[in-house]
Amino acid sequence: MGRCGLSLTPAASPADNARVKQLKPLWKISISTSLEAEDAVSELLAHHTGLAVSAYFNLETGISLVSAYAAKPLAAAARTQLAQGLKGLAAAGMKAGRPRIAVKKIKREDWAESWKRHFKPMLFGRQLLVKPSWSKKAPRAGQQVVILDPGLSFGTGQHATTSFCLHQIVAATTANKTGKTLSMVDVGTGSGILAIAADKLGFAPVHAFDFDPEAVRVAKVNAATNRIRKSVKIYRGDVTKLPVRAVRQYDFACANLIANLLIAERKKISGLVKPGGTLVLAGILAKEFSEVAGAFGKLGWKLTADRIEKEWHSGAFRRP
Repeated sequence: MGRCGLSLTPAASPADNARVKQLKPLWKISISTSLEAEDAVSELLAHHTGLAVSAYFNLETGISLVSAYAAKPLAAAARTQLAQGLKGLAAAGMKAGRPRIAVKKIKREDWAESWKRHFKPMLFGRQLLVKPSWSKKAPRAGQQVVILDPGLSFGTGQHATTSFCLHQIVAATTANKTGKTLSMVDVGTGSGILAIAADKLGFAPVHAFDFDPEAVRVAKVNAATNRIRKSVKIYRGDVTKLPVRAVRQYDFACANLIANLLIAERKKISGLVKPGGTLVLAGILAKEFSEVAGAFGKLGWKLTADRIEKEWHSGAFRRP
C-alpha cells in the first residue's frame, strides 16, 4: 500500500516545548473525497495553492483526505476557485463523493525531534537491522543494515503490514538452500524499504514501483542513502495497467496494497510470480482477509504463513 499512517504522541521535554512555542502556526487546507478522485483533487489543490500536497486514504471509511499546509490562511478567491474546480470534476463524471474544503489553524510541531525520541532500531530475524541515521546501534556480525529516516518516508517497518513483509523477506533468505539468487518485485513500494532490504539480503534483480511519483522520489532517495541506488530499479508504475501475462516473473513478490485493489488486480499480481514462488499480500484489514485469500485461492495460491496484528491481517502464499 506504501502509505500507512502512524499516530505518535511522544513525551516532550521542557526544551522541546520551548522550541515548539517559537514556531509559527500553520494553516491546514484539506479536501475530503473518494479514492478515485484523489489524484485529480490533489492536482487541483496544488494548482490553486502552489503548495506541496499529501493524501491519506482511510481504509475503514473509504474517504481520502487531500491536504496542504500554508503559512497563511487560504484566500477567499482561491477557495472559490477550488470549489468551482471540484464542481467541474463532478460535471466531468468523476465520482468524487461529496468533497468538502476545510481550513484549520494548527500548531507547528518540531517533528524531527519527536521522531528521534520515538523511532528506535528494529531487528528482523538475525539477518536484518532497520534503524534511523542518527542511531549508533552497530550491527552484529553478518547482519545487514537498512538506514531509513521516518520523517521522509511512507513506511518504516514499524507498521504491522510492513513488518510482516520484512519478516517474510528474511524468511525467504533463510529458507533458500538452493544456492540460487532470488529475484524480487515490490508492488506499491512506498518508502522503498522492502526493496532495499531485499537487495541488502542478496536478492537480485530487485525491482520496485509505485503509482505515486512522490513515493518513487522518496524511495530513490532512501536507496541512495543505503548506497544501492544502482542495483535496485525503482520506477513509477500502475498495477492496474500491468498485462495479465507478465513480461517478467520473479521468485518473490510483495504487494502491500488495499484489499479491493488486490482482489481486482489479482491475476496481474499473480502473473508476476514464477511457478513455486512466494507472494506476500499485506495492507489488508482483518475483516477483509478471508475475501482476499479466497480470491487468490481460486488462482491456486495456498496460504503458508500469516499474522494478525491489531486490525491488520497479512499473509504469505505459494502455488505450484
